[in-house]
Amino acid sequence: MKTMKLGTSSLEVPVVAVGCMRINSLGKAEAERFVQASLEAGANFFDHADIYGGGTCEEIFAEAIHMNDDVREKIILQSKCGIRKGMFDFSKEHILSSVDGILKRLKTDYLDVLLLHRPDTLVEPEEVAEAFDQLATSGKVRHFGVSNQHPRQIDLLKKYVKQPIVANQLQLSITNTTMIASGFNVNMENDAAVNRDGGVLDYCRLNDITIQPWSPFQYGFFEGVFLGNEKFPELNKKIDEVAAKYDVSNTTIAIAWLLRHPAKMQPVTGTMNIGRLQDCIKASDIYLTREEWYEIFRAAGNILP
Repeated sequence: MKTMKLGTSSLEVPVVAVGCMRINSLGKAEAERFVQASLEAGANFFDHADIYGGGTCEEIFAEAIHMNDDVREKIILQSKCGIRKGMFDFSKEHILSSVDGILKRLKTDYLDVLLLHRPDTLVEPEEVAEAFDQLATSGKVRHFGVSNQHPRQIDLLKKYVKQPIVANQLQLSITNTTMIASGFNVNMENDAAVNRDGGVLDYCRLNDITIQPWSPFQYGFFEGVFLGNEKFPELNKKIDEVAAKYDVSNTTIAIAWLLRHPAKMQPVTGTMNIGRLQDCIKASDIYLTREEWYEIFRAAGNILP
């Protein structure tokens, strides 16, 4: 699989990340096969969060990959923290304790990347900076990023945090394109013109922050997948047409659509199906034409002014 630099770091990562939110749906043997198949396909970047399965997903992953020093050197681990039951928490105490828990469950001494999961309006960025400094100095975390944050929230952190923000994990798919659509509809009086994220797409490009699209096959907020869905007949017809041209699956084209964007995004898959993961990985070899990209965009119901 093709690789890319994560943000401004020197960390070389696969262009497709393996999301592990659903690994607790697999049995022990299934989880082992899935992780092994990922590695064999060159997908060695694994995305976690301390809330996935209440922490069990990290434990299951560590068991499935048979974590040891030799294995650890061959993989890239990212996890997220900051979500607690009924609240968000970016306090120094919570960040530090969360990382200790993550490391224990993953059976490792360090994370390659730590993301702050969802914005905490009670954040005191000075505390975040202290936590990041302590984690970096101790070697527990090598790179830092955020998730679901708009530009001003990132700027607030950057005012105090010394470490570069290398990634921002955001919801983005062919049917969830507000961050793209608003850029087309500048100064227009329609719903697509509403700027809901502070121009986060261009902001991340300007600041060399890697966007990691999550739920790349979902429409709405976890309402279901759009591939093969009768709610999206025109979109599926177009995707299938393009897939036939390249002799790949519709899954591959959905990921290739994201990779075609010059922002150099790193989609995070969520599938636990080995065949579907392999289809996602094949997208790194597909380069859609400008015409194909726009045809798919319009087929999803998106309009151009």
